[in-house]
Amino acid sequence: MAISTDIEKQVDQLEEKYKNSGQDLSSYLDGLLHAKYLTYWDYIHLDTLLSLQITRTHFPDETIFISYHQITELYFKLIIHEQKQIIDDKQHNADFLIQKIERINSYYKIMINSFRVMINGLDRGQFLKYRMTLLPASGFQSAQFRMIELYATPLYNLLAPSMKDNFSVNSSLEELYENIYWKKGAIDHSTGEKTLTLRQFEYRYTPRFMRIAKEVHGGTIYDKFLKLPLEVKQNELLVDVMRQLDVNANVNWNLMHMGVAYKHLSKNELTIDSTGGTNWKEFLPPSFQKIIFFPELWSQEEIADWGKQWVEHMFNPQTKK
Repeated sequence: MAISTDIEKQVDQLEEKYKNSGQDLSSYLDGLLHAKYLTYWDYIHLDTLLSLQITRTHFPDETIFISYHQITELYFKLIIHEQKQIIDDKQHNADFLIQKIERINSYYKIMINSFRVMINGLDRGQFLKYRMTLLPASGFQSAQFRMIELYATPLYNLLAPSMKDNFSVNSSLEELYENIYWKKGAIDHSTGEKTLTLRQFEYRYTPRFMRIAKEVHGGTIYDKFLKLPLEVKQNELLVDVMRQLDVNANVNWNLMHMGVAYKHLSKNELTIDSTGGTNWKEFLPPSFQKIIFFPELWSQEEIADWGKQWVEHMFNPQTKK
């Protein structure tokens, strides 16, 4: 059988590739000859994936609860995947940045919309029972969510608003990290001590968080934006998608999270603590956190009004049924 010119060219390219790496093409062709065909279920490790939803109770809705959180963590992974490409990029190309940030916004929109599964798709009675088996675990302990913040903006921008006057952008990373905003959400009000949830989280992930903070010091997504040529920084579409990202990550995400909390943890003026002991009524409202990844893209008035939608959200009957 005659070999086409295209196949001959491909064989030549393969031979060159393996020769340059000191490998023998013939051996690899033998391996290809005996290799099994790839199947969909093997490629995505379907059996392994479907074996990971291991519940701790017999309540049916716990399967929904754990599956939702695992799916969310996969979207966090995709966001970080795009963030790292932005941070590693050396071209300062607006189209590239827009493409990557639009992808991140798409992932956030999917997650924000999917919160309705948690608001309307869980039986409250079941939730209030199986959640007690999960103590002291909490979504607060999502390391990937904290990594997204570290890749997005300098540590100073992640300080609690009440702490910013005590530090500056030139403060040590260790000082800034110790006063990062989310730690304030896991303090026991009665004792002033860190909750077990926070202490476990810090012990497990602080070394990794500090390593990331040092790696991206001066090179976060916001840092890269500030260093762009003026004509790129003024690209209206780039500014727009970055503003969308700020709102998705720091306002809309929290508002939907609050919807879940109010639906399942508030009833007739009674507030139930979260599993991790986090002060969710004080911690989740975006107007309280006032975390903004890209402050230069917002006016002083917009910053002052940041997250005020949470007030309307509290009184939205759809979230309090």
